[in-house]
Amino acid sequence: MEDIDNDLLEAQVLRTNPHSKMLTRLQGKDDPDPIQRVFLTGANPFVLKTEKLLEIASLIHRYFPSVESIGCFARITDPANKTDDELIQLHRAGYNGLTIGVETADDEALAFMRKGYHSKDILTQCKRLEQAGIEYGFFYLTGISGKGKGEAGAKASAHIFNQLHPFLIGPNMLTVYPESDLYQEIQNGTWEEESELEKYRELRTLVENLNISTYFAAMGASNAFQLRGSLPEDKKQLLDTLDRIISEVSEEDLRHYRKNLRHL
Repeated sequence: MEDIDNDLLEAQVLRTNPHSKMLTRLQGKDDPDPIQRVFLTGANPFVLKTEKLLEIASLIHRYFPSVESIGCFARITDPANKTDDELIQLHRAGYNGLTIGVETADDEALAFMRKGYHSKDILTQCKRLEQAGIEYGFFYLTGISGKGKGEAGAKASAHIFNQLHPFLIGPNMLTVYPESDLYQEIQNGTWEEESELEKYRELRTLVENLNISTYFAAMGASNAFQLRGSLPEDKKQLLDTLDRIISEVSEEDLRHYRKNLRHL
């Protein structure tokens, strides 16, 4: 807590020091815009006990009274460890707009990757968040189902997502590094990676089968082509772009991008 306190103090000082005030005046403003949102970085802070999360929220509001929402990364298993009343308390304290790495709703893939939950848990826990008033977005991991199974995994995921209300679905593409356990599974012959074009066919299947209002954003470095748009309004445009990638870009070029991806 001392580290968090120091971080918030540092942010407050940077916000109010003479240099910041000068930049604000140069922008034609009398005062800096009030800070309305704080994001807790790293891993999945929502795993912390409710008491600790409330303590952090209290500190944030002390330093920045203008803050309206507090976001963070989360796992599906995190709300499962909190009661309905605790989730309501967290929402009242400002927690909202969580980013959840669900990865997929393909139960076979979830089990193989040892994610620690099933597709039914995604439904249960996200509906609990909705009942508490906590909004959330999803990260989807294209390629997690493995060779020959990507499109089926995308359909299974869309089936679950269509029953929920994520404000965002953000696909990233699986990138296997030599030091990972998954790389060893490939070497042992117990798992096969999708081709790069297969990953794009999977992504197309996901877009095609989503029937909810959400923002679709494949914007991370793991995506050789960055795509974004509102669903359902931009579905045709997204599908047309994916069709062009699938028909015009070679597997070799996409694989070259993947092999030379230094970081995610």
